[in-house]
Amino acid sequence: MSHPQKLIRCGDTVLGLELGSTRIKAVLIGPDHAPLASGSYEWENRLEDGYWTYRLDDVWTGIQSAYASLAGAVEAKYGVPLCSVKAMGFSAMMHGYLPFDRDGRQLAAFRTWRNTTTGQAAAELTGLFGFNIPQRWSIAHLYQAILNREEHVKELAFLTTLAGYVHWQLTGEKVLGVGEASGMFPIDSAACDFDAGMKAKFNALLKERGLPFLLDDVLPQVLPAGAPAGRLTPEGARLLDPSGRLQHGIPLCPPEGDAGTGMTATNSVAARTGNVSAGTSVFAMAVLERPLSKVYPEIDLVTTPTGKPVAMVHCNTCTSDLDAWIKMLGEMADAAGAPLEKPRLYDLFYAKALEGEPDCGGLVNINYYSGEPVTGLEDGRPLFLRRPDARLTLANFARVQLYSTMATLKLGMDLLFDQEQVRLERLLGHGGLFKTAEVGQRLLAGALKVPVTVMETAGEGGPWGMAILAAYMCGRDQEETLEAYLDSKVFSQTSGIISQPRSEDAAGFDCFMENYKSALAAERAAVTALK
Repeated sequence: MSHPQKLIRCGDTVLGLELGSTRIKAVLIGPDHAPLASGSYEWENRLEDGYWTYRLDDVWTGIQSAYASLAGAVEAKYGVPLCSVKAMGFSAMMHGYLPFDRDGRQLAAFRTWRNTTTGQAAAELTGLFGFNIPQRWSIAHLYQAILNREEHVKELAFLTTLAGYVHWQLTGEKVLGVGEASGMFPIDSAACDFDAGMKAKFNALLKERGLPFLLDDVLPQVLPAGAPAGRLTPEGARLLDPSGRLQHGIPLCPPEGDAGTGMTATNSVAARTGNVSAGTSVFAMAVLERPLSKVYPEIDLVTTPTGKPVAMVHCNTCTSDLDAWIKMLGEMADAAGAPLEKPRLYDLFYAKALEGEPDCGGLVNINYYSGEPVTGLEDGRPLFLRRPDARLTLANFARVQLYSTMATLKLGMDLLFDQEQVRLERLLGHGGLFKTAEVGQRLLAGALKVPVTVMETAGEGGPWGMAILAAYMCGRDQEETLEAYLDSKVFSQTSGIISQPRSEDAAGFDCFMENYKSALAAERAAVTALK
């Protein structure tokens, strides 16, 4: 029996599963943290009754399918059934609104991070707390539901996120990792818990409105990375694996969000480190050495999985518009009788972008599929435009598509670099934008004017980061910090490719951004005109 077979048969592996915006992926790792197998399931959000949402039935269909895909890959590759693991952890896209009553009944459709329907609530809470509350945070959704006088609020007994919901159903424990919790309500990093002073202010609002609960009654318990967070129940095992093979009793680590797993997967949990996760949405995380000097609506303050403060610039749309254009070009290739496999199509398009002029020849693209709080838009309409004398070539078109994926991020990051003098020793990229070697990495380095590193493990992403957090819970030395664990046990032998910013790319991106900022007026008009 081979070494991996022994590990799998003895249950000496660790499972991580993450529910992303378009894909649910499960990864199984060994004691050396290297992936042994993976499985996935593709899904999409729905726009129903004015809210971007996923149905909970679809959540379980996706989780079961991703797990079954993983288990099938394990058996096909190693000839051993997957029946148990040493530990597991579940993560998901952060934020949003999942309310339940005392009987566990869902009170309203899941409102995801993509919704920009809480502007009034977010603004009022930001003023009340003196702390930026983004529209997608759970507390903004709750307060907006209160302001809207939604009937279900009176029955609220538990409010959680998607990761928290899955963990609850599998273990019976109503808990969250601190990084995920920091997207629900502000965190006091010293206490590694929800901020007591801000809770008191919100509780006063609840009392004024005669609501029969306080925040402590409805929010999950906050746990740091490494803390035990319950065990897989018999019901949870059957829910995850309806085949009945998976054993119950497996320990789970605290559920985290995709920001926390991204930080873990890129070894970006220490001060002066940062990472950019670029897929359906894009966000940059910078672990801070000191608090910011003031409140910025464009910048969220969240935490690492251990509770350290992090500045986060989050943009709702990244690759969706780019994907749509590439799909259309693929249809043209099909029509010409020269079909291209999807990876080849992407590689060709990305490579063409490097042939484009640094300023895209005057082309402008705004990729908004939904609202973007960073630029103050409540809704989005993908928009490609140009002056008559702009140079419309395939290379310039490819480059402007890639530039648009990082343009809104650039606006937020400039506040950190220019206004707050935040300095990063390393910025690591991961996610779909970096799958094609060099291109996205090089253009982002020019856009932000900082070196960008892509590790050889970058393609593993969030589910791998979640598996590492589960491994940390059961495999760390006593009092070993997450930073030390990642440095010595996960990334000590991992190499990466560094892309230094090129002066021509930086200057070209600055020219593009001047046109981009001017064109935002056209985007606002398009949102108004195209209802």
